[in-house]
Amino acid sequence: MFRYLLVMCSMLWAAPASAGFDWWEKTLEAAKGQTVYWNAWGGSAQYNDYIAWVGKRVAEDYGVMLEHVRLSDTADAVRTVLAEKQAGTEHGSIDLIWINGANFHAMKEANLLYEQFAEELPNFDLVHPDKNPATIQDFGIPTEGYESPWGMARFNFIYDSARIQNPPRSAMEFLEYARKNPGRLSHPFPADFTGMAFLKQVLLELSDSDPVLYAPVQSEAFDKVIPLLWDYIDALEPYLWREGKDFPANEAILLELLKNNAVDMAMSYNSGAASSAIAYGDLPKTVRSFAFDAGTLGNVDFVTIPFNSPSPEGAMVVANFLLSPEAQAMRQNPKVWGDYTVLDLDSARLTPEDKALFDALPTLSAQIQNLGKVLPELHPSWTEALRQWWVNRRRNGLRFPFREVHLYNDDLTEDFR
Repeated sequence: MFRYLLVMCSMLWAAPASAGFDWWEKTLEAAKGQTVYWNAWGGSAQYNDYIAWVGKRVAEDYGVMLEHVRLSDTADAVRTVLAEKQAGTEHGSIDLIWINGANFHAMKEANLLYEQFAEELPNFDLVHPDKNPATIQDFGIPTEGYESPWGMARFNFIYDSARIQNPPRSAMEFLEYARKNPGRLSHPFPADFTGMAFLKQVLLELSDSDPVLYAPVQSEAFDKVIPLLWDYIDALEPYLWREGKDFPANEAILLELLKNNAVDMAMSYNSGAASSAIAYGDLPKTVRSFAFDAGTLGNVDFVTIPFNSPSPEGAMVVANFLLSPEAQAMRQNPKVWGDYTVLDLDSARLTPEDKALFDALPTLSAQIQNLGKVLPELHPSWTEALRQWWVNRRRNGLRFPFREVHLYNDDLTEDFR
């Protein structure tokens, strides 16, 4: 009962901008002793180790216990929160979610989010969204303070330079390489985040970043661009690993295939994936990473708090720590994670000691030397439409399937491989 009253009272002053420093002091006090259940993808040893380090630090400095609930699909957390709302569950099982794009959009539309906390966090002052609008736009959807940024991601390809001298630098070169080297390329299952990113990367290139991809998906727009992707996938799949009849479940398994010389290339939405894998001994030192010449998908990682979090104060403390120079520099370290910071490193608010953390980061040979142009993520509605299109194509071979995409709603986790 006491915990319930504490949470209810805290919600009366949880995030108003006018409360300022006094509000944050109350938040820190309420957070002491709370356990934060952070639902985050758990398919990478590097990511898991980083989250464990975050847990150690927030426990030391703030008395907040962090439990990493490892997900294979962020949509599982969204479904849990939705089920709790439908059941009238006041004290949910989730305090924090690592979230992006379509999942955030779904939670926002269903009113599953906590208050607009993010821009009131003390460390958000180091972000400067006026210089980096992506920190307040998630797949083109305004975040409005409902989620807090904590890392910059860029889609990239990974290869072993001891085996490949000139890797393919475009979608069409990727196809040509597959034809000349049957069975040596693959991509993750498109229900996976990285597998879907590959489809988007190809579609953006083939359609010359058609503006329709940045608006809510409509039948006419879908039928305009999907034949480009259909023809490409039809041409590519027979030359993929296992003749395109099977796909790695996620990027971690694709990286394992690369390590075992089963394929020649892997892909990741983490620009430091190759460097950190080398540091962990998971890939040889000859591995390198690159982006397509025409540009590469880029987005920002966010965390959000569900509406019925039992420990919203603790969740805000964790989100604020993730924005600290210490945590941001640790994440940018290519031996740890390798993604870029969301902080404005030119900010006068950063102390010389803060800036020194970033200046001291190592530069590894596997890091991308030229990221090139950033291709913004598609509108979230395209993620689900492309996912269902791919499922329908595998099931039925529908040539122009937009009118069929709504036949299959949430049951998209079946193994179509």
